[in-house]
Amino acid sequence: MAADVRDGARRYLERRRMSGVEVVYRVAAESAGEPAAPAGPPDGIPVATSPAPPAEERRGVRFSRDRHVPVQSSLFAGPAPAERFDPGANDLGSLERLVSACRRCGLCDGRTRTVFGSGSPAAKIVFIGEAPGREEDLQGLPFVGRAGQLLTKMLAAIGFTREEVYITNILKCRPPNNRDPQEDEMGACEPYLARQLEIIRPAVICALGRVAAHGLLKKGTSLSFLRRAVHYYNDIPVAVTYHPAALLRNPNLKRDAWEDLQMARRLHDERIREE
Repeated sequence: MAADVRDGARRYLERRRMSGVEVVYRVAAESAGEPAAPAGPPDGIPVATSPAPPAEERRGVRFSRDRHVPVQSSLFAGPAPAERFDPGANDLGSLERLVSACRRCGLCDGRTRTVFGSGSPAAKIVFIGEAPGREEDLQGLPFVGRAGQLLTKMLAAIGFTREEVYITNILKCRPPNNRDPQEDEMGACEPYLARQLEIIRPAVICALGRVAAHGLLKKGTSLSFLRRAVHYYNDIPVAVTYHPAALLRNPNLKRDAWEDLQMARRLHDERIREE
């Protein structure tokens, strides 16, 4: 590394350290025909090695050889964009087989079964929750616990059976102790959900709960705000409502959920008439 670049890197990292920000980076291999990147941090820059210190002590610079740390080919640039993952499946059966063997995030180590989705491959409306729970993990099917039983009743209230809609989740594996999905987990699963929707080509999507809505729409606004409008995912109208588990915890929300479901039904019927 040239002296001027090394000195500039040292000053940059020192400023970041003094500001209380942990800097984690991995140096990418150089382009063909040029020397490979060094195996460690630039000379003269004091760093801590992995694993990272506790959050309250993270005030230094850490070099990581972990391949999951975003590649940063220049210390003065942002992380290189992640390589786009394309599942490459053209039907739901092939895609489900890919998902069943997926190891794109750490959730694969704790799962019993992947939970791909269920319902009609020709469905005109798709319901998307956040992640499988305990019963779903055991059976490999979405929404089969108490929340799933309520969802079945909610569908019947607007004239649908489970067999004529499609039901899936943002994540295909259960998070430990049913915690909220993490950003990297949703990012790892996103290509599978995107391909599911490309194959099914629904007329309408209904997002069940805050996490599902945020993951699908990439909007961080509150659920109460998201419920007030029709959104779009790749030109597909999206209605947002409460997750059935929230309705079990707070039955007072059922009136609002009923209004949301009626809107989803209206969107469905309008799109069908247009086709």
